[in-house]
Amino acid sequence: MKRKFKEWLSIKVSQDPGQIVLFAILLFNLVFFLIAALLIMLLAGKTGMTFFEALYCTITMVLDAGCIEAVVGDIGAAGYLIPIICIGIVLIGMITFSGAVIGYVTNYISGFIENSNSGNTDIEVSGHVIILNWNTRASEIINDFLYCDHDQVIVVLADCDKDSIEREVNEKLEDTLRVENGKLKQDLASRPFFERRITYNRKKLKKNVTVVVRQGDIFSANQLHNISLADANSVIILDDEQAGAKTESSTGNSKTIKALMQVADIVSKEYSRDNQKIVVEINDDWTGALVDKIIKYKQIDRKCNIVPVRVNQFLGLILSQFSVMPNLNLAYRELFSNKGATFYVDEIKTDGEEAYITDYINTHDRAIPLSSRKSDGKDYFYYAASSPDDLKKTTDKPASDIGVKLNHDYWIDKKNILILGHNSNSEEIMEGFRSFCNEWNHKDSSGQILNVVIIDDQENLDKMNNYEDYPFVSGTIAASIYEKERMCKAIEVFLTMNSGDISVLILSDDTVDSSNQDAAALANLVYIQEIISDKTAEDINFDPGRIDIVVEIVNPRHHDIVNSYSVRNVVISNRYISKMITQIGEKDAIFDFYNEILTYDEAGAESYESKEVYIKKASSFFEEIPPECSARDLVYSVWKASIDKSVPAEKRSPSLLLGYVKREGNVVLFNSDTKSDTVRLDKQDKLIVFTNH
Repeated sequence: MKRKFKEWLSIKVSQDPGQIVLFAILLFNLVFFLIAALLIMLLAGKTGMTFFEALYCTITMVLDAGCIEAVVGDIGAAGYLIPIICIGIVLIGMITFSGAVIGYVTNYISGFIENSNSGNTDIEVSGHVIILNWNTRASEIINDFLYCDHDQVIVVLADCDKDSIEREVNEKLEDTLRVENGKLKQDLASRPFFERRITYNRKKLKKNVTVVVRQGDIFSANQLHNISLADANSVIILDDEQAGAKTESSTGNSKTIKALMQVADIVSKEYSRDNQKIVVEINDDWTGALVDKIIKYKQIDRKCNIVPVRVNQFLGLILSQFSVMPNLNLAYRELFSNKGATFYVDEIKTDGEEAYITDYINTHDRAIPLSSRKSDGKDYFYYAASSPDDLKKTTDKPASDIGVKLNHDYWIDKKNILILGHNSNSEEIMEGFRSFCNEWNHKDSSGQILNVVIIDDQENLDKMNNYEDYPFVSGTIAASIYEKERMCKAIEVFLTMNSGDISVLILSDDTVDSSNQDAAALANLVYIQEIISDKTAEDINFDPGRIDIVVEIVNPRHHDIVNSYSVRNVVISNRYISKMITQIGEKDAIFDFYNEILTYDEAGAESYESKEVYIKKASSFFEEIPPECSARDLVYSVWKASIDKSVPAEKRSPSLLLGYVKREGNVVLFNSDTKSDTVRLDKQDKLIVFTNH
């Protein structure tokens, strides 16, 4: 109890020290008046003055010293004791307290508040999350903690303005609460009043995040100790890019290295909390190489678990996957967050992955087992579920095999991709395409599974050497957003010349200043939508449904603008990295899983080892569309059919169904009670499949 009170007091002092001082003054006044009233009541003797009458007399004397005469007269006792006591009360209340004490307290308040705001007071808390530095992803990281199933204390230490950070965080949290709870109210609108109110109060998103912001020096060991670094659950070191433009420099980030060295030195001490996680953002090879050396030197068993997150690389891989499989964006929005179905990890050793998965699906109905992995000498298993508690919930009813027929010769169709613009991750996006081609280009054919055309201004095409290093890029066209006719003509030619499914990836230049963020992407969106509308009006056979538009934006405030153009696949790039960092901060073993699902097998590999999440057409994945059944039975049946030993080994791809996407874009992810969820698939639906190919 004492420790809890100290933690609470420490947080309150850091958040609003003036409020604590005000409370202390009020408490002092209260105690003083009560003691003084008690003395007067006792001295009044036989006059029968009550305590409340004595309290009234005390207050009147303190407020007006001239009331002493009336008070003494009311008491009616002779002698000198009562007048002396009354004079003493006045002196204490009006002279000593009003003068010396208030003067002292005023100076103390000023110093105390200044000291607290400068980060020189201790925050006595444990099991919290620390964020060092502030950038465009920071508020998104904090926001995702709203979806955790427990309360969380987050301490921010940065050299930015404290008030602006607090304002940004509060606006973000309040907006999320308003949107999420507004959706819940709409979903419950048709229910009876009392049921609606009870359900809403039970399910509504609550503000379970307490944020303490310190403006200070992240390299100061003293200030790091003041925020209880040694007792934190996880520490997130953000890249030091400010809210403005992101640089394209690859010279390295010495500030990140300096901060990591300082943090690692404290976290690796014997007195620090065990199994602390340090998540550090990396944007270049130089910084990455030094972080690897620090990991080798500092990381020891149970201490200082450093997880480097290569921001550009992850963003590039994500955007390349969304270009190839646009509906994957809709699935990852939930799977990469703490909201709804998401990825979880448990430390468990199995005798065999296939046998474990088969048995697990038969005995559990609230989670889907995915794969196993060994890391740092430990055995982990990964799952898709709604909460960590769902991993352990069992059922006595085994799953039923409905006998689905899979297409074991499945191959992804050739994809035509048009890229408009560029960003700082363009090279990583191309490497993501190359990785995909390594796995999916037919080994017996020289043809490319991807056909990529890029429209960008000449300067940025020159920076990328006109994309000549990437064989899947069939052409580049130099045109800026201000050359409307040239731009629109190039887009129209691409749409006309390429049949089948087409993806249009519109990139947002994140190297410009904040006032120009997303401007080029929004202009390109207007162009592409205008062309599609014109072609639909001119040609009744033109199918706009075969064109998927994926728009990347940097500033989340532009999300509604893009949505107004009926674009489902809006990618807020910073938000994905923020979600990943939030999850890694809670469960660092999930990092290896993210690495696996975002990369494909190497070129020339004899077998498919790496596992990814795919979007596959139901009409191509199945030889026959399965009948209506429960989600659990469908997951089990697909799994059994995919590991069928009667199928040649080179054609077997162990597959787990995570959900599906309806033609109109509605995403259904299997979670919670899979035995009660009914699934009815159509040929036009697309499946969300976790598999090795």
